[in-house]
This record gives sequence, structure tokens and C-alpha cells, in this order.
Amino acid sequence: MGNYTFSKEERLTKEKSIQELFNRGSSFYLYPFKVFFMPNPDQAYAFHQVLVSVSKKNFKRAVDRNLIKRRMREAYRLNKALIPAQNRLLLAYIYSAKEILPSGQLHDRFVKTFKKLVYVEKG
Repeated sequence: MGNYTFSKEERLTKEKSIQELFNRGSSFYLYPFKVFFMPNPDQAYAFHQVLVSVSKKNFKRAVDRNLIKRRMREAYRLNKALIPAQNRLLLAYIYSAKEILPSGQLHDRFVKTFKKLVYVEKG
């Protein structure tokens, strides 16, 4: 069995790392996510670190934003084994759709973003 957890160490919380990711990291768009990524400069972590964000502009009610973030974390947690493990990454997923998508569709999109990350890492 794989490790299907999403521990505190896997969450990207350091403000300095987040600023560096948005300023120096690469990005691509795959509906409904804008994905920022870069190799983790702090090699002390044994995990990829992930930031999940939903815009308050698109979803005024906190209940809706929290629902989407919960679904995104769950999709990441269940599919994170597909990301290559040799380089630890800083990842930021920004949800950009205007409607709440079903969990199944989010899972499919996370898998596609992971495949794209593998392609970008090799190329």
C-alpha cells in the first residue's frame, strides 16, 4: 500500500518559499488549475510541498472555497505517488474555474498535471 497521507510537512507554509515560488518558479495552466512549480531549494524536506488556493473573488462564500480546497487536497493526497520522487518540488495549485467542479473531475485534472510535471522534469 502507498502512503496516502497529507502531513504538515507536505504543506507549503513558509512565506519566503511561497514568494520565491511565485517569483522564480515556472508555471502552466491546465483547466481548472494554474500550477506553479520549482525544485525545492531547501533539501531538508523528504516530501514535495504543496500550496492550495481558491480565489475569494470567484467564490464569495467561505463554505464554497473550503469545499474546493478540501477536494483539491484529497485529489493530491490520493494521486501524489504519480509525481517523480527524485527532485523534491514546491507546488502551488490555484483554482481558476468559476464553478465548483465534481471530485472525479478534479482527480482527473490532478493526474494530468502530474503527468505534465513528469514531462517538464524530463525535458
